[in-house]
Amino acid sequence: MVISGRVPLLLLLGVAAVVLRPSAGTLLLWVLVVLVLVVVDVLLTPAPTRVSLTRRGPGTVRLGDPSSSGLVVANGGSRTVRLQVRDAWQPSAGASSNRWRIRLAPGDQRRLTTPLLPRRRGDLRAAGVTVRSWGPLGLAGRQRTFAVPGTVRALPPFESRKHLPSRLARLRELDGRAAVRVRGQGTEFDSLREYVRGDDVRSIDWRASARTPHVVVRTWQPERDRRVVLLLDTSRTSAGRVSRSADEPDTDGEPRLDAAMDAALLLGALASRAGDRIDFVAGDRQVRARQRLHGVRDVAARLQEQMADLDPVLAEADWDLLAGAVQGFGRQRALVVLLTALEPSAIADGLLPVLPALTRHHRVVLASVRDPELTRLAEAVAAGDEAPTADTVYDAAAAAQELHRRARMRDVLVRLGVDVVDADAARLAPALADHYLALKAQGLL
Repeated sequence: MVISGRVPLLLLLGVAAVVLRPSAGTLLLWVLVVLVLVVVDVLLTPAPTRVSLTRRGPGTVRLGDPSSSGLVVANGGSRTVRLQVRDAWQPSAGASSNRWRIRLAPGDQRRLTTPLLPRRRGDLRAAGVTVRSWGPLGLAGRQRTFAVPGTVRALPPFESRKHLPSRLARLRELDGRAAVRVRGQGTEFDSLREYVRGDDVRSIDWRASARTPHVVVRTWQPERDRRVVLLLDTSRTSAGRVSRSADEPDTDGEPRLDAAMDAALLLGALASRAGDRIDFVAGDRQVRARQRLHGVRDVAARLQEQMADLDPVLAEADWDLLAGAVQGFGRQRALVVLLTALEPSAIADGLLPVLPALTRHHRVVLASVRDPELTRLAEAVAAGDEAPTADTVYDAAAAAQELHRRARMRDVLVRLGVDVVDADAARLAPALADHYLALKAQGLL
């Protein structure tokens, strides 16, 4: 049972009766009258169980995009009901305007819409629907919470999608659609065409030229049907929060894992359009996701589904296990992209011992999200904008030392045959896509 704000107001009106006839009996009589009215109102209140609830699920949505959940409330009883309805969701679903006052005649139904704005990836669930039925006097009512299952699946936002058209245009140029020839080890012959001024004389096909009145040259296209393995590190280093870029400082920042996901989505979409086969694995102490995406029409959408439930785990990565998962896709040469942090201690203790086994069979690229705060701290004293304090000097020294350690680790990785792409969160995705196109142009995949 619940009571409304009318009950305390009605009790306050009893003050006037006590003033007119000041006695304890008057007070008790007034309280008794109010209590009787409340009990009668409760007895006349239709039961909430006569109301049926049906939810129409919102499905999937990209993180940060608005969505909504539909709730159909139907009156299956023989009396008109006055209801208060609250559609509760877990806080990260971002539910708003989810309370209503409605009146339903017998047999009527009403569709209620709850706006949602997810703030976290994964499956976000409804907590329950609370229905409060009021009596004819509006003094009291009955309340019950019903479990009406509902889930909205929030996918990674794929903010780097805006860079895809420009990279696809460059890919079409590499494919020879814009009359750009690509030469390099392992490139595939495309076609013959007439020689024009400025062509590389080494691309002239003398045998074909002898059979035609014109000099003809060979055009080449990058290799297709190559393998690209995306390895997403979900260990403790992926939980660190970084600003999007030095130009856009953010006090809260975003997890490294989200920026790495964005880079993986752009590269996966680009490589699939190039005709390459995409494999995906994610993990830390254990493999969290592993899937072959060969033949999938929309690789980015499938990757988003795989990444939706991934969260950083506060443990060191087991690189022996993750390297084994990569090798499990097959020993055919592939471009293996390690989406992990360029953290010297974590790489030296875990990744370095397994790199020789990977670089022996594959082309390895390490893509790392750089924290622009390190550069800002290291340059704060040198900028001289304000008088340095002991704290700023110590911060600058620590940041400069960390940047030096990262540079040394990068040199070690390069000597081992690993390409390193280290960029801010906002620039990592396009930088990794550009590196992929450069490798494809040189025939190094």
